[in-house]
Amino acid sequence: MELLRFSAFWYGAILFVSPLLNQTEANLNIMKQRKLCKFCDVRASNCSGTGSCIVECDITAICAHLDEVCVSIWRKKDDNVTIDTMCYNPAQKLHGLVLDDYNNTKCEMKERKGMGSQFYICSCSEDECNEHVFFTSSFPLHPSASLNSQVMPVILVSLVPLLVLAVLVITSFYFYRVYHQRHVGSKRRMGPPLDFSDAHAIIMDDGGSDSSSTHANNLNHNTELLPIELDAQVGKGRFAEVYKAKLKQGSSAGEQAFETVAVKIFPDEEYASWKNEKDIFSDADLRHENVLHFLTAEERKVQKQYWLITAYQPRGNLQEYLTRHVISWQELWLLGGSLARGVAHLHSDHTPCGRYKVPIVHRDIKSSNILVKSDLTCCLCDFGLGLRLDNSLSVDELANSGQVGTARYMAPEVLESRINLENIESFKQTDVYSMALVLWEITSRCSAIGEVKEYEPPFGKVREHPCVESMKDSVLRDRGRPEIPNSWTIHPGIQMVCATIDECWDHDPEARLTAQCVAERFDDMEHLDKLSGCSDSEEKSPEEISAVDEK
Repeated sequence: MELLRFSAFWYGAILFVSPLLNQTEANLNIMKQRKLCKFCDVRASNCSGTGSCIVECDITAICAHLDEVCVSIWRKKDDNVTIDTMCYNPAQKLHGLVLDDYNNTKCEMKERKGMGSQFYICSCSEDECNEHVFFTSSFPLHPSASLNSQVMPVILVSLVPLLVLAVLVITSFYFYRVYHQRHVGSKRRMGPPLDFSDAHAIIMDDGGSDSSSTHANNLNHNTELLPIELDAQVGKGRFAEVYKAKLKQGSSAGEQAFETVAVKIFPDEEYASWKNEKDIFSDADLRHENVLHFLTAEERKVQKQYWLITAYQPRGNLQEYLTRHVISWQELWLLGGSLARGVAHLHSDHTPCGRYKVPIVHRDIKSSNILVKSDLTCCLCDFGLGLRLDNSLSVDELANSGQVGTARYMAPEVLESRINLENIESFKQTDVYSMALVLWEITSRCSAIGEVKEYEPPFGKVREHPCVESMKDSVLRDRGRPEIPNSWTIHPGIQMVCATIDECWDHDPEARLTAQCVAERFDDMEHLDKLSGCSDSEEKSPEEISAVDEK
C-alpha cells in the first residue's frame, strides 16, 4: 500500500513538474536578449593603434539577431585612421576573416595582414563592449581569460537545469504535502510580463521567425513618432523630397544629443510608392553594406505625410559626386565594385550565410539613385519602383508591374515592352544594363583614361529629360551606346572595366553578365591599383560645376 502511495506521489510530481519546466524554459527564452552594440559606419578616428581608446560613435543599436556580437574595425592607410562598429554574426566571415574571439568580454584588437592597409579587428559578447578597444599583438595576451570565458558558460548551462529541477521537485513535494494536509488548492500568481524595450536604441527588430517577412530595423516599435527635427532639403524626386534631419538621442547632464539621419517625405497621394519602398526596406535580408541603411517608416497623419528614415550620407549621390570630382583608378575600383556588389545582393536568392531570400530588382538604377559613403563606396537607395521576385507572382502580375524607370537608363527590352515574363531573370538583366551605364559614367571621370571631360550623363547628346520615344531612336533604331574611346583602353584596369561594360549593355538580355559576375571581375582587378598615376580625387570649384539633375 505504501509502495502504491509512493508511486502515486512521484507520478503526480512528474505531472506537476513537466509544465513548470516548460514554463521555465519559455521564461529563459524571453529573458535572452539581443546584444547592444555601438553601430556606426566608417568614421575618422584619433585612435593611434596602441594601448586602448574609446571609439567615437554615439549610436547604440540592438542587434538584429540573437546570435550577433559586437565588432570594431580599425584601419590606417597613409595618415588616415578610421574605425567602424557594428553587430555581426560570428558564424559568417567578415571581410574574409573568421571572428574567433567573440566570446571575450573585452574588444581586443588583433592585427590582420593582407587587407590592403594596416587593419585591426576585434569582437566581443558584452553589451557595448566594442566601444572601448584594446590593441594587442596578433594573438590575445591572456589565453587563459579567453578559455575561462568559454568554460564558464558551459558550466552554467550544465548546472542551471539541475538546480532548477531540484528546486521544482522540492517545491512540488511541498505543495503535495500541503494539499493532503489542508485539502485546499494552491494557485500560482504570475507577475506582469517583462519589458525589454530600450528608449535609446537606434535599431530594433521585431524578431519574426520568418526571415523573408517584413520585419527588421523597426525604430518606431510603438505608436509614438520619433523626435525628429528637419534641417535642410537635400534632394527631390518624382515621388518624394529628402531632408537632412536630427534624431533626438536623449539627454545627458542637461545637454541634448542628436544623430544626423535622412528623412524621405512622401505626400499623401504617393502612399503606394511609400508603402512599396517601406515593404522592400523592411525585409531583414535586404541589409547589406552597399544598400542604404534603413531605420524605420512612419505615418505622419497630422501632416498627411509618410516618412522613411534612413542613414545620412553627407557626400550625396553619385551623380553629384562625379560632377564635382575627377577620380583616381583606385576610387573607380571602389565605386564600381561596391555598386556591383550591392546589385548582386539585391538579385541573389540567398543570403551570405546560405539562407533563402527573395530576389529584388531595383528597376530604376541611375547615378542619382546611388549614394556615396564616406569610404568612397556606393550604396543603393530609392526603391520606390523596386519589385520583389516572389515565386508566387503570376505572369499577369508581372505584366501589370508596368514600363517603369528613367527613360535614359532603360534597357532596350523595357523601351519596347518586350520583357520575357516567363523568366524572372529577365528583370535582373534590365538592372544590369542600367548598371553598365552608371559604370560608364564613373569611368568617364577617371584620371586613368587620360583627358577627362566635364561630367555628362549617358547619351548626353539627347535632351536633358528624354522621353521613351527619344530613347527608342537612340537605343533601338540606331543601336547606340555611350562612346568608349580607344584612349580609354590604354590603362589595363580601364580596359577590363570597358570590356565588362560592353558585355553588360548587350542588346540581347541573355548575353549580358550577371551582377555577381561583374562584382567578381572587380575583385580580380584589385591588384591593378598600382597602375594609377593619381591617388586622390580632384574636387572642382563651385564655379566649375554644371549640375545635372536626372530625377
